[in-house]
Amino acid sequence: MRFDFFDIQLLQHIVTTGSLTKGAERSAISLQAASERIKKLEQYFDTPLFIRHSTGVELTSAGHALAEHARLLLVQKQQLEQDMQRFRQQVPESLTLWCNSSAQSEYLPTLLPQYLMHHPEINIDLHEAESSDIVAALTKGIAKLGLVSSFFDTQHLQTQEFASDPLVLICPAAHALQHSEQLNLLDALNYGFIGLMPHHSLQQSIETQAKLLGFNIQYRLRLPNFSAIAEVVDQGVGIAIMPARAAQRLQADYHFHTVQLRGAWANRKLLLATQDFNQLSLNYQQFAEFLLQHRPLSE
Repeated sequence: MRFDFFDIQLLQHIVTTGSLTKGAERSAISLQAASERIKKLEQYFDTPLFIRHSTGVELTSAGHALAEHARLLLVQKQQLEQDMQRFRQQVPESLTLWCNSSAQSEYLPTLLPQYLMHHPEINIDLHEAESSDIVAALTKGIAKLGLVSSFFDTQHLQTQEFASDPLVLICPAAHALQHSEQLNLLDALNYGFIGLMPHHSLQQSIETQAKLLGFNIQYRLRLPNFSAIAEVVDQGVGIAIMPARAAQRLQADYHFHTVQLRGAWANRKLLLATQDFNQLSLNYQQFAEFLLQHRPLSE
């Protein structure tokens, strides 16, 4: 064809305004360019489309017929573009989830692949941080969504319980505590501990509980993660405290005895937290809903 949708749209602008000059202005082209395009249309159909007057233009019978077809073509063009929009590749949106080490290592690896498989338009950025830092970031609006320990004050945030995340004590198979099924922290404070690094919020909370009982924890060694701690406990060097889910996972590789800890401080929860769930963007709301629907509360 010797004309395109630009010519069709130009024709509509001229019909709407009743003027070749105003139609050219709406199409953002010069009067001369508009006149040339209309002339080519008339040559293509071999018939006049407009009657020129000093005050404007008037459609001929052929012009009326073409204008009606032009209107339908433009409507169909718009419908076509809208229908094809859903097939266009979209730039994936990245959602950032702040989480503490327990959530990052013990819960999210099994959940996030499920979400990503059903949402190819979404990427997830995990930002691991201490629970205290996550609470601060949520409060300041730096973070939108986070998984934090219930040990910290979140009363100024909106929270939903995500998982039961109790702490347990692990000890070597030949340790004096090996026959214990439950104990208070006080019963363990005379023994040497294998702990996490000093900046770790979990270790800080354990130290806080010890100080409330009048003790300073005796550390034989500090290590960066639960796997390293389990390996050293297995070798008989000392005892340690870690999340029950981590202990359960690591018992497949290391030999140690697990003891339940009494006290509300040890029976902590993982909370999904934000300033206001209703104020989150739609994608964040859907992601939060997925996490809560798949929360391992019974574990």
